Amino acid sequence: MSEGAQLSEGAQRPLRADARRNREKILAAAVRVFTAQGLDTQMERIAKEAGVGSATLYRNFPTREALVEAVYRNELAHLCDAAPALLAQNPPMEALRAWTRLFLDYVTAKYGMIDALRAIAASGGNPYGRSREMIRAAIGTLMDACAAAGSIRTDIGPADIAAALEGIALTSGGAEHRRQAERLLDLALDGLTIRP
Repeated sequence: MSEGAQLSEGAQRPLRADARRNREKILAAAVRVFTAQGLDTQMERIAKEAGVGSATLYRNFPTREALVEAVYRNELAHLCDAAPALLAQNPPMEALRAWTRLFLDYVTAKYGMIDALRAIAASGGNPYGRSREMIRAAIGTLMDACAAAGSIRTDIGPADIAAALEGIALTSGGAEHRRQAERLLDLALDGLTIRP
């Protein structure tokens, strides 16, 4: 479930449609601004980018840390929710390849917020929660479809692919190294592919 569909902090009921749209606009704007300009960006800049007032921003996210954590969780949900959608629209191997590109987008956004995420974790928060499990489950869904289609080896598991993706992202996941990261992803996926 994406962050926008969840309950607001402390609320007992789902957000109204207009409030949910505003929340989603804020999260999308925050990803763009944090990725492009870093975490030192003023919160008012994010509100302006989202097309909402500062009061709307602070009502949804009273602190920068709350916004950062929500952005991270939302990006993670989008990444993991994309696996079944990609499989519905593409052959399994193409879906896996497309999902690895989304993984790079997710890591790029995460790196833009890494210091704040570490600070949240250091203060006792748990922004990462079940992220590793969720990512492995999404990879598992994609790999199961590829295996059923007879297009990949079955001796490699989701944990191995997740480790390879993380390694590629760590060494060349920044925006300036995107093409290299994509080449490395293709190389890793080619190593999984069963050739007729």
